[in-house]
Parts: sequence; structure tokens; C-alpha cells
Amino acid sequence: MGPHVAALGMRFYTGNMFPKSYKDAIIIARHGSWNRSNKAGGDVVVARLNKDGTLNSLEPLVSGFLENNNYLGRPVDVLQLKDGSVLVSDDWNGAVYRVSYGKAKVASK
Repeated sequence: MGPHVAALGMRFYTGNMFPKSYKDAIIIARHGSWNRSNKAGGDVVVARLNKDGTLNSLEPLVSGFLENNNYLGRPVDVLQLKDGSVLVSDDWNGAVYRVSYGKAKVASK
């Protein structure tokens, strides 16, 4: 995950909302670096493992919390809901975001 990037909350994804490639992958909230002039992290990533438990790939799931070397948010933890969506807490903004997968739904008037 790189030097000095604090990974706080992490959960194995066991839901069915996201594509099958997410099943049993680890969703990681990376709070971000605290002691670097060039900040890193401040995102949510998906780690996929090989059968022997070694890292196969690391890819972004939620980004945009770091812009022009300034934090706009700092992910702290992730929690999977029963419907397969994922909650991400952000202690920078005092917010919780729900991340879902699929066709966008618009509330009816």
C-alpha cells in the first residue's frame, strides 16, 4: 500500500451487488499519509488475493478525496450492508457514504 499510508478499516466483500470479481476481495479504507509532503492514500481500494494469500492486484474503488495535494476527505472504515452495498466513513467531513453498484436510481417525484 506504499510507505506511510494508513490503512484503517478493511473488510472481505461477501455480498452479491458488485461483480463476482469482488467476491472475497478485501475492501480497504486508506486514511492517507500524515507525515509526507506529497500526500498519498485518502481513498478506498480493492485488494484481490492469489490462492496462497499473496497480493494479486490493488485497484481503486472510491477516489477523489485527494486533490492538488490537499485532502477533501479521509476514509476511515468500510462496512458491507445486507443488500451488498458498502458504507464508507469519512472523519474529515463527518460523513458516511453508501457505495452501490448497478444502474443509477433516481427518486421519483
